[in-house]
Amino acid sequence: MRKIIHIDMDAFFASVEQLDHPELRGKPVAVGGSGERSVVAAASYEARKFGVRSAMPSVIAKRLCPDLIFVRHSFDRYREISASVFDIYREYTDLVEPLSIDEAFLDVTEDKKNIGSATLIAKEIRSEIKDRTGLTASAGISVNKFLAKIASDINKPDGLFVIAPEEAEKFILALPVEKFYGIGKVTAQKMHKLGIHMGSDLRTWDMVSLVRNFGKAGVFFFDIVRGKDNRPVEPSQERKSVGTELTYEKDLTTPFEIIAELYKVEMELMERLESAGSTGRTITVKVKFSDFRQVTRSRTLPHYIRDFQTLHREVTEIRKSLSLEGTRIRLLGVTVSNLENEDFEDRQLLLFDDI
Repeated sequence: MRKIIHIDMDAFFASVEQLDHPELRGKPVAVGGSGERSVVAAASYEARKFGVRSAMPSVIAKRLCPDLIFVRHSFDRYREISASVFDIYREYTDLVEPLSIDEAFLDVTEDKKNIGSATLIAKEIRSEIKDRTGLTASAGISVNKFLAKIASDINKPDGLFVIAPEEAEKFILALPVEKFYGIGKVTAQKMHKLGIHMGSDLRTWDMVSLVRNFGKAGVFFFDIVRGKDNRPVEPSQERKSVGTELTYEKDLTTPFEIIAELYKVEMELMERLESAGSTGRTITVKVKFSDFRQVTRSRTLPHYIRDFQTLHREVTEIRKSLSLEGTRIRLLGVTVSNLENEDFEDRQLLLFDDI
């Protein structure tokens, strides 16, 4: 049986700023610009209590929290601490899969220190992170990536949670679908319309029905609600694209339907990009018609996509070039490729800039 740990640094960017600037501790802090077109890159837990979230326009964040303190980014410092944290991970296992600069999966089925217990390993790692960096991290432990990822969110910040194999089914059935890793806001809304609110509701659906309503993701949903996730922890994994597509039981025939459904696809894609800590420059729109003909159109931008507005604008231009009026559409999809995961500074500079 595998032993998987998911570790997530708590409010990483904001916590680093509070660590380096003691006068900010205990205060609502947002990393990012404060201009009219700036967005929040990260928020401290004090700011989150007011509803401030990452990727939120700064003007809205300030409205929610009038005392919010905006600070500029410290990229070199974030990278320095991240490198120290990942060095700690690799003292216990070589099977470390980074999800972003502050988040990773670890497979400790066979750990280097022969500790044996994944819970003890997670406790030691969190203690080492605190001692060496002064920051806190939350950890989730279970038998696969899906369960470990969910577990790490249970006791945040500075917490640890274990989902034991014998407890997995009960835990999943009582979980709201919004809490399922891999189910974004748009998909959750669609599930609600279908009467799926909890894991117990999702469990009653067969695979054919899930695929009919959610495309290939339906297979994933069918498995995870049963606690099945055989994906390995892949240290050298290089993701080439992030995409979302929806297959419709009833063909889309009107311009309004096409625009509205494409907007939903865009929203879910943006959620997946943010969750993966990725961004990209190439956008591809995929359209499959009722007769199963398929067309794709792509465009590559000179800069990386930093917000939903940019994604929506570019997808709209591609849609207009396809002249879809008068067609019957059974599938819409949008993919972002030409990803940038390594050059963190290039990706984040655009996020912080006052335009």
